[in-house]
Amino acid sequence: MSRGLLFIISGPSGAGKGTICQRLKEQGIIELSVSMTTRKPRPGEENGKNYYFVSEEEFIDMINKDGFLEYAQVYGNYYGTPKEIVLNMLAQNKDVVLEIDIQGALKVKESYPRGVFIFILPPSMAELRRRITGRGSESEADINLRLGETLKEVAYIDRYDYCVINDDIEEAVQRVTDIINAEHSKVTQDIYELIAKYKEEI
Repeated sequence: MSRGLLFIISGPSGAGKGTICQRLKEQGIIELSVSMTTRKPRPGEENGKNYYFVSEEEFIDMINKDGFLEYAQVYGNYYGTPKEIVLNMLAQNKDVVLEIDIQGALKVKESYPRGVFIFILPPSMAELRRRITGRGSESEADINLRLGETLKEVAYIDRYDYCVINDDIEEAVQRVTDIINAEHSKVTQDIYELIAKYKEEI
């Protein structure tokens, strides 16, 4: 039976990865995995839609039960991908996207090497600062911290399969869509199984 593909999308805060993932979901191209976190909800965020918001005690309990495909601690909070939900969607031949940080992506690469890893970049640091500042939710010190983290994050770009520069959101969404389509055309074990069926039909 065919399985869906797992796509891992990472990038600096403000690069636009969340918007890209949401567009793909709205177009019915992928299923978007909902992560679990111990951080507090931001204005407008909903439990079960943006994240599963839990206490640190609940999160650690799931770690002890091997309940995450990956998890990491970022900026003092835990983030993780509930394992069972993702594996069930893949088994149903659904493509799943994980929008996760670098730490989490590297853990997935170890536990699920069949994943397809995509890195989203802003066109420039100046544009990244403008986007983060536009949120109006972070102090100047926080913004400078995130910009510094960006330089550290891009050092891992060689661990990814693809890089998409988000200068124009529509073009970026199309490029990620093209990557998804291309991955489905790769010669995989499923193709070999199909060829074997051809031979049986002769």
